[in-house]
Amino acid sequence: MLSIHRLLTVSTESGIALHDITPRIRALIADSGIATGFLTLTSRHTTTAITINENEERLLEDVRRFFTRLVPPHDSYLHNDIGLRDCPPDEPENAHSHLLAMLLGSSEVVSILDGELALGRWQSVMLVELDGPRQRTVSVGLFGT
Repeated sequence: MLSIHRLLTVSTESGIALHDITPRIRALIADSGIATGFLTLTSRHTTTAITINENEERLLEDVRRFFTRLVPPHDSYLHNDIGLRDCPPDEPENAHSHLLAMLLGSSEVVSILDGELALGRWQSVMLVELDGPRQRTVSVGLFGT
């Protein structure tokens, strides 16, 4: 069984942004030579998430609006009281981003069948930025034969 680890870097926009990383993952699978197995994807940040959904612009806008209503960025959060925390003075007020990341999750596992991601027709793997803009990293583990 092969075991391969790679890091993907994604430059994100400000606010809530969804980045389709499916093409990059497909390229990693093709380069790996793995025909049957699985891959793990893990965001290495506490204010991003990994999810699988449809990459359709109107849906993505619905997602941004929904997240903003679900966890309003300008509500009062203890984490945002920077003066009472042991952190750099330029620390962003981003409690809402941490809360959303916890709800969404930071990882996914996807099967590899016949050298391809075993996704449905409309499914894409997305990195969800909740506190950008930033340079973000996704850890990808490929396992199989």
